[in-house]
Parts: sequence; structure tokens; C-alpha cells
Amino acid sequence: MSELAVVDVGDVIEQQKVGSFQLRILLLCALSTFMDGFDAQGIGFVGPAVSAAWHLGPGALKNVFAVGLIGLTIGALVVGPIADRVGRKSALIFCTIAFAVFSFLTVTSQSVNGLVFWRFLTGMGLGGAMPNALALISEYSPQRRRAIMVTVAVVGFQFGAAVAGILAAQLITAYGWTSVFWAGGILPLALAIVLIFALPESMKLLALRGGADRKIASILRRVNRSIPIAQSTKFTAHESRLSGFAVRHLFTESRTFGTILLWIIGFMTLINIFFLTSWLPTVIHDAGYSMKNAALVATLLQIGAIVGTFLLGWVADRFRPLRVLVCSYIAAGIFIGCIGLSSASIGLLGAAVFATGFCLLASQNLSQAVVATFYPTLIRSTGLGWQGGVGRIGSIVGPFVAGIILSFQWKITSLFFAAVIPAFCAALASFLMIKRMPDARQASRSAHPAPGEGASRPSR
Repeated sequence: MSELAVVDVGDVIEQQKVGSFQLRILLLCALSTFMDGFDAQGIGFVGPAVSAAWHLGPGALKNVFAVGLIGLTIGALVVGPIADRVGRKSALIFCTIAFAVFSFLTVTSQSVNGLVFWRFLTGMGLGGAMPNALALISEYSPQRRRAIMVTVAVVGFQFGAAVAGILAAQLITAYGWTSVFWAGGILPLALAIVLIFALPESMKLLALRGGADRKIASILRRVNRSIPIAQSTKFTAHESRLSGFAVRHLFTESRTFGTILLWIIGFMTLINIFFLTSWLPTVIHDAGYSMKNAALVATLLQIGAIVGTFLLGWVADRFRPLRVLVCSYIAAGIFIGCIGLSSASIGLLGAAVFATGFCLLASQNLSQAVVATFYPTLIRSTGLGWQGGVGRIGSIVGPFVAGIILSFQWKITSLFFAAVIPAFCAALASFLMIKRMPDARQASRSAHPAPGEGASRPSR
């Protein structure tokens, strides 16, 4: 086989089977989101121990929890555009080291204000890591496997949150509450060292910047050693070269309406998710069940999310992901309503909670694959970061609104019927988005032109 003179790295990725190299990248990105989930949820499990150690009253840590979400939001909004300039790898490693260091420093807190300060900074690091991990794995995934690979990376967050609960209980009992933050610093710091040596930069991003042919060749040989590459081989990525402020490009080339719809999907989904995760145990307990049963039933939400993510990702790669999202959001709305109707039976309640996690949380994970596909390479981290950042506003609004509603002493049935509305709004936005995805690809046809449509073919 003759050596190639010009190689389109996007075409190469599309033509390859998913091999050990891509699976290694997937594992590293999933470990990054795992650390995200561990650190983000760790403070929730530490809260009771801190309150007991410092003799705090009920609700004294509310600002600690709230400021973590604010930090996540700001981190997602700020780091995404920076990563599109400096690179996915550099941004991901920086954010991982940042939230490791700030987790270490959290143990120095002597007051609630100290916890607020360090958790805000930790949240910023956490918020910046996720978009870059997802952007990177999407850029090494062929379109036919992108949904499942991105959703598997996202589900690492749920695993991390679950492990945080299991590990926190053991650590706090044996070593006190600070041990959770020591673990939350040591683990990501070790991962950051691995990422430095094992994680590649996005080939598409390198090709679009130019001047990195030797580095791309080295990565490409790891993707597939049989690809013939000469010393003089040039690498391209047929996408428009966007310049200026990255956020502005979320609203250019017919992307405005699609961007708004994606923001609505993220906002509405996280309203529901954080309403459920924040208030579900309390609502179940108030319905007459023990705290143990309330905790067990609430855990089914996350278990359903993990199972649903793998299945929806697999289905989405065989059908259009947005059509899968429309159906799953409608089903999520129905099952949320069923939670309110099932409070008389612990079995039915558990089934409704599991089904809600299966549909709602898995839809949130799948929506990240849609976002990653919608935006071109040079603004992909920005698109993911801002969609996540806007969604995080919903995560702040959801528990707050639910608290107000509960203060009005609504019946459980009415509360969950009200929670159906955001799920159906997300379904409607997903339906409207179906027509925008082809438009976005047409508007950015240079992003990945099909053979015979003006794409420069690899020359020999």
C-alpha cells in the first residue's frame, strides 16, 4: 500500500473499528467523570458528620451545598471556551489537578465559611472537567458508536456518586469526615498523572490548528498501525476554522435555535433530576416509610440511570438519538407522575423510581452525545460546557422551587404531577431539535463533507 500524502483525520476515525486505543481513551474519560461524581457527591455524605463535629443546627450547611453547584456552573461556562483554545487534554488535566488540590485544602476548614470557600473552588474544577472528557471521547468515536461511547463516559459520574456513598460511610466511621476529602484529592491527583502520559490530544483539534503533523502521525499509528504514513504526510480536518470568542459561534451558521433548544433540554432535565435527588428521600419518608426504606428506594433512581444509560446509548446508535430522547423524556414524565400515585405501595414506588431513573437520568446522559454531535470541533467543549452550565442553573432552581411547593403543604400526588411538566418540556425541545440537526450539518457542511460533495480525498 502506498503512503498517504494528505489524510483527513475525521475520515480516518469514521472508517476505523473501535479498538483498544479508543477503549483506553474511553476508560480514562470515564475515570475522569467518575472522580467528578465522587467529589461532587462526597460533601453530601460528609454533611451529617461535619454538623455533628461542629455542633451545627439543621440547615447550617445549605450554603456549602449551594455554592458547590454555583462553582460547577461557572466552571462549565468558563473552562469550555478555554479548552477549545488550549486543548482538551490540557484543560482536563488542569481541572483534575485543581479539584484534587482544593479537595485537599477543604480539610483545613475550621468553619462553615471555610467550607463554602473551598467547595466553590472545587466545584469550578469539577464543572470544567466533564465537558472536556466528553468532547475528547466524542472526537475519537465514529458516528455509528458515538452515542454509546459518550453515554458510557457520562455514566462514570453515577458510579462515582455511588462509590462516594459506600466509601464515605467506611472512611468517616474509621477516620473522621476529613478522610473523605483526602480520598477525594489523592484519587484524582493519581489520575491526573496517568492522564499526562496516557491521554492523547484530539487529532481533529490538532489538525484544525495546524503545525502538529508529527504529533498526529504518532497518535494515528496508535489508532491503527496499518495506516501508511510518510514523513511528508499532511493532516487535515474538513471543518470551518472559527475565530474570535467561541461562545459567539454557538449562535452562528444556523445554530441559534438549536443551541437554545439544547439549553432548554439541559435546564428542564436538571430541574427534575435535582428535585428528585434532593427531595425524594424526604418525600418518601414523609409518606410513612422508614429512613432506611426511603434511602433504599431513592438509590433505585441511580441504579435505573446506569442501566438505562447503557441501553439507551445502544439503541440510539441504531436509531436517531433525538427520537430516542423524545420517547424517553415522555416516558420519564409518565413515571414521575407514577411516583406520586404509588406512595401507598413500597414495591410500586420502587418500580416507579427505578423507571424514572432509567428514562430521565439516562436521557440526560444521552443528551450529551447529541450536544457533542451538534457542534463542530473548535467549539465542542464550549457547546458542552455552556449547555451543562445553563442546565446547572436548573439544578439550583429545582430543589428551591420544590422546597417552596412543599412549604405550601401540597399533596405528594400534586407535587409529582407538577414535576411532570419539565420532562414534557424536554421532550418537546428534543422533538423540535430533530429538524435542527440536519440543518446544523448542512450549515457546517465543511465540518465533514461526504465524498463527492467537495471534500478533498486523501491523495496518494
